[in-house]
Amino acid sequence: MKSFFRFILLALVLVVVALFSALTAMRLAIHGREVAVPDLFGKTPTEARRIVEQSELQMEVEREYYSATVAEGRILSQLPQPGTQVRRGWRIRVAESLGPQRVQIPNLLGQSERAADMNIQRRGLDVGAIAYMQMPGTPADQVLSQAPPPNASGVSAPKISLLVAQAALPQAFVMPNFVGQPLGSVTLALQDAGLRVGTVTFAAQPGEPASEAPAAAPASQPSPASIIVSQNPAAGEKVLVGAAVNFEVR
Repeated sequence: MKSFFRFILLALVLVVVALFSALTAMRLAIHGREVAVPDLFGKTPTEARRIVEQSELQMEVEREYYSATVAEGRILSQLPQPGTQVRRGWRIRVAESLGPQRVQIPNLLGQSERAADMNIQRRGLDVGAIAYMQMPGTPADQVLSQAPPPNASGVSAPKISLLVAQAALPQAFVMPNFVGQPLGSVTLALQDAGLRVGTVTFAAQPGEPASEAPAAAPASQPSPASIIVSQNPAAGEKVLVGAAVNFEVR
């Protein structure tokens, strides 16, 4: 009986050893057939094919794309990625660069900023920097200049920068001090500067409110000789062309 059990135990040991040996051999066989995928980026298809054949792999140029960074006729991307472990005979799929995409620059001069923006985007381009400048006699929001210039060809998918006309800002002045001057001379000075006289009232006497001179009483109306005692806007304030200046006189 002991001999029988000893025989069974020995048989089990031999079976386990055989299974372990088979698994080890299978693993070695599998890993022995694996290779690392080489880096094909930037190579020509001929160079890349020679490299993959040395590793007992295959290569297929699957797609072609435009690229602003990779020269025409060079490998742009690959799958699997470099360094990936694959079986010998595995097919590597690559994309080849067509080089930069060449476009013709549209003529945007004279268009509005919005129309130029739409024209640029419709052609698959991008808007670059936009600068503004006042140009007398030119309608506001009109494209004055562009870079690259109109109809330039052989340009690689650029950004188009624009110079756009800006509406002229109203001329501004710093209000001078008219207190103590006659109303007549001040009125002429304001007209020359593009300003105008607003409301003219008599300064209030002690205990009386200031009142605007009644139109029906010419004798009580301010005259060109009336002396200015206060003004609004005050001296030193910023005013725009066309603004009215109010005075109190005596």
